[in-house]
Formats: sequence, structure tokens, C-alpha cells
Amino acid sequence: MGRTRAALSGLACAFVAMATPAAAFTAIDPLTRQPLYSAEETYRAQASAVPREIVSFDGRYAPGTIVVSTSQRRLWYVLGSGQAVQYGVGVGRPGFTWAGTHSITMKREWPDWRPPSAMLKRRPDLPRYMKGGPDNPLGARAMYIGSTIYRIHGSNEPETIGEAVSSGCIRMTNEDVTDLYSRARVGARVVVLR
Repeated sequence: MGRTRAALSGLACAFVAMATPAAAFTAIDPLTRQPLYSAEETYRAQASAVPREIVSFDGRYAPGTIVVSTSQRRLWYVLGSGQAVQYGVGVGRPGFTWAGTHSITMKREWPDWRPPSAMLKRRPDLPRYMKGGPDNPLGARAMYIGSTIYRIHGSNEPETIGEAVSSGCIRMTNEDVTDLYSRARVGARVVVLR
């Protein structure tokens, strides 16, 4: 009886440990080989309304193209052969949606943030500059879209993925933007649809 009780107690502890954030999957930055999040942030950082997955994709886009649907709050990285990697994204709130075709002109890891002047006019309380890192609103990676002020970037607010809350940028979880960053090249075509 004592052994059975001890075994059950050990099994229960194992289940509790597996359910805690510290025991959850920790995303590793593929370039620095460091964790993207502290143990406390791991659970919150993995929140996403749409899991990343390979899906069937019928489209006329070449492999390597990034297609964003702001109405569906999805981003697809076209693989070819009728497939794409699908990600959940956060998009521009009403009045800040846009559409167009551009390309990735620059990529940055843990980018610094300088809010555009139009954003500072709306929100004078924002800092003029914020060094890159886990507290930065641009998250772990950013891909700059053409000559626009918009980016596809990570987020320190993963709970906003699937929502329309940004000033026009396309937000992703840090895990997803790191995955997309490793796939997309500078010069990749970006098609944003409403």
C-alpha cells in the first residue's frame, strides 16, 4: 500500500510539473541558441489563436511569397506544390488596415524600435526609442515591408494574435516570427489583402 501511494504521488507530481510553464516547450533562438523567453514568460509567449501548420494552399503565388489576409488574420508562407505554412497574425485596427504588394527590404533580429512620427502624434506618451529585447513591442524578429512604415514582427503581447489592434503592422508570436524569419529572404514578395 505504501509503495502504491508513493508511486501515485510521484505520478501526480510529474503531471503537475508537466503542466507548469517552466516545463513547457522553450523556444530557442536559432541564431544565438539562447531561449527566447524566461521560464515565467514561456507559457504566455506560446499563446496563439492559430497554431502554425502546413496547409493546402491554392494560389497563384510563387514559392517564397508571403500572403497576408487582414480579414482572416492569417499569414501564409508559400512553399509551392499546393502547400504553405499558415500562421495566425494580429493586424491593423479599424482605420489602420491596408493592402498592397511590396517586398521584404530588410530583416532584423531583436530590432530596436523608433515609433513613426504619425504614431507619436497619436500617442505622445510612447518612448522615442526602445532598445531591442523581450520588452520591445517588435519582439524577436522584424521584416520591413518595402518603403512603407509597416513590418511583419514579433510581439511582447502574444495575446493580441488573431486580433485587429496594431497601427498597421502584422504581428506574430515570437516563435512564429522566428520561424518565418528563417524561411523568408530579403526581396521576398509580400502581398497584403483585405
